[in-house]
Amino acid sequence: MPIPVVGLASQPALEDTDSVSVNSILDETGYSELTASITYTLWRNPDDRSDPVNRADLDAETLQAIEEVPPWSRPAWLIQQVERMRYPQLWEAVRTTWQREPSASLQDLLADHVNHILSNQYREELWPGGEPWDQRAPVVTARMANGQARTILDGADVPGAEVDTDPFVYGIGARLPGGGVVTAVLPRAELKWIQVRFETRSE
Repeated sequence: MPIPVVGLASQPALEDTDSVSVNSILDETGYSELTASITYTLWRNPDDRSDPVNRADLDAETLQAIEEVPPWSRPAWLIQQVERMRYPQLWEAVRTTWQREPSASLQDLLADHVNHILSNQYREELWPGGEPWDQRAPVVTARMANGQARTILDGADVPGAEVDTDPFVYGIGARLPGGGVVTAVLPRAELKWIQVRFETRSE
């Protein structure tokens, strides 16, 4: 990334497991857009990780897949990754976006992130019985974003934009001083555990 990657501020309820997914758009002159998205493990009771309140609500099929031990040996990192599935994951919760020629507004990029999370994590709630490949109109548009919001970035109060109208998720974002945009999309059901503050992520 040509700019620093930003995440949520360090806090007991969130574990940054270094799970960062990177996407890019290329043209004839190189990268025109790069995004880095961070996934967190949520600990509702970080003081006692064995507390059942920390467990994710898993269906029987997923639980069986986690508990089945294959007849071949697995590396430690894979065992750890499988075990992590027992706990809630804030999938691609924070996204840093860089564009070589900034063409999208903060509200556009926030709406895009919100729709990405909704279409991948809340498909059944939004479109019961629908097929994954069905094309759907965006649930949230840039016009739905409040451009007068404020947020915290590296300890400073900064202007931002938010989507606070969706029943499933809350979205907020800000422009970064060195260029680019950071956005966060978080489950409403888990907001009470999370401090919604941004900070530049350490390498």
